[in-house]
Amino acid sequence: MTKVLIDCDPGIDDALALALVAGSPSLDLAGITTVAGNVDLARTTANALALREFLDLGDVPVAAGSAGALLREDVRAVRTHGVSGLGDADLPSPVRPASPGHAVDLIVDTLRDAPGEITLVATGPLTNIALAVRREPRVVEWAGDFVIMGGTYTRGNHTPAAEFNIAADPEAASIVFDAGWTVTMLGLDVTLTALVTTPVLDRMRPLGRLSTLLVPAASSYGMVTAEGGPAIHDACAVAYVLDPSLFTCVPAVVRVETAGRYTSGMTVTDFAPRDRRPNALVATSLDVSRFWDMVLDAYSRLGERLD
Repeated sequence: MTKVLIDCDPGIDDALALALVAGSPSLDLAGITTVAGNVDLARTTANALALREFLDLGDVPVAAGSAGALLREDVRAVRTHGVSGLGDADLPSPVRPASPGHAVDLIVDTLRDAPGEITLVATGPLTNIALAVRREPRVVEWAGDFVIMGGTYTRGNHTPAAEFNIAADPEAASIVFDAGWTVTMLGLDVTLTALVTTPVLDRMRPLGRLSTLLVPAASSYGMVTAEGGPAIHDACAVAYVLDPSLFTCVPAVVRVETAGRYTSGMTVTDFAPRDRRPNALVATSLDVSRFWDMVLDAYSRLGERLD
């Protein structure tokens, strides 16, 4: 069983990623930390707490983290994720509160207490992770693996050059990529192939109570057709932890642009570096059919358990 700690900004696709965790018996969720990103911190934390209860995640700690970027003005994605952050999905309000303390404390303490045993997964801006690295540099040694949904080696979605999670806090992303560990980067180049199509949505509809989250979330920010639809970006990071063979990954040096007028947040990716050892594994392709089989099987198991 693989232990995971999820740092996220729920967010439609963060919710679908947490549902994948909940439906995967080979994963042991050690904690959830929240960061401002898709919506403000109060809402991402409330959504994480609601998802903890809706998905029956038990007493997994949920800790609120950074309310804004290290140096930048706030960047949000309300137009994409809706005011609530969960699109058209409507979950019951959470009953249990967040854990005391800051998300950075939970990240540092959890990794310190189980060195090498926990995979850290980040599906939002990297502010919490950068602060954890700054507070305790040994987290890069304590993390068993580090996987992010973020970046791109081709074109961005927040700007032509930058993907949203990196663009929201480029300085934090730069700290994280330069911290001395290997960042497994699942960027837009692969996540934009994980599309919710009509056949995928049809397999979500019969899943009882779970379908009241999956169906509206999966179809909230894009038209779903037989050929294509919205991408569930963040679930790709969890899918990698479950089965890395779904992805082709290539070692690379990734540097984050922080000064460019038009390129701030760009993940400048060098697949043939001459002056540095690779600091990243960059995903370049995804077996989409196998991905959806795995994801939908997990959702089916979770749907049966929740009903």
